[in-house]
Amino acid sequence: MRILLVEDDATLREVLVQGFREQGIETLEAADYRQGRLRAALGSFDVMVVDIMLPGGSGVELCTRLRSQGVATPILLLTAREGVDDRVTGLEAGADDYLTKPFAFRELLARVRALTRRPPALAPERHRIADLEVDLRTHEVWRGGNPISLTAKEFALLEFFVRNAGKVVDRAAISAYVWDDNHDPFTNVLEVLIRRLRRKVDDDFEPKLIHTARGAGYRFGV
Repeated sequence: MRILLVEDDATLREVLVQGFREQGIETLEAADYRQGRLRAALGSFDVMVVDIMLPGGSGVELCTRLRSQGVATPILLLTAREGVDDRVTGLEAGADDYLTKPFAFRELLARVRALTRRPPALAPERHRIADLEVDLRTHEVWRGGNPISLTAKEFALLEFFVRNAGKVVDRAAISAYVWDDNHDPFTNVLEVLIRRLRRKVDDDFEPKLIHTARGAGYRFGV
């Protein structure tokens, strides 16, 4: 596994780099927005761990820039802020997960590993629902014949929906699959992710595939 760590706190950065390397994880570090942007553009990573507050820019801005360039690498944001709005802003910018400081390294490691974990695809590997096609092996998605780029968490959510097409699934089940149990299903983070997925695969198409089952969860299908 190869990680890009963008963190301006030198002490914390050193601790995290040492922790990752002790786990056999190759880690490249950056201390500010500009350095993080350049290293993200020049390297190939399995996960990016990015602090929200950075000299020269913010982690949210970096996330937005990378997503606009088509970079789908999972991004985990580190934040010292408790506010829900800050976390939601990061997720709406395309981040896949967040962790609030202070945190235990063990939890960060678990979240990083969860972001890189790909469950084995079940046959058939390519699914078609209406004009949506999803290849669970290659993680490719098309709607109306046009390719759609999804982040790791957006694809995990879509994969769960596809595997459970036609069923009403509750928030807890979705959260456990997408975040590997490292998530509180009673926050609005899931709604943010669903809104992002809807914008990409549903809002501009007919028929609609993502349906809210009020008080029960969600149903995916025509």
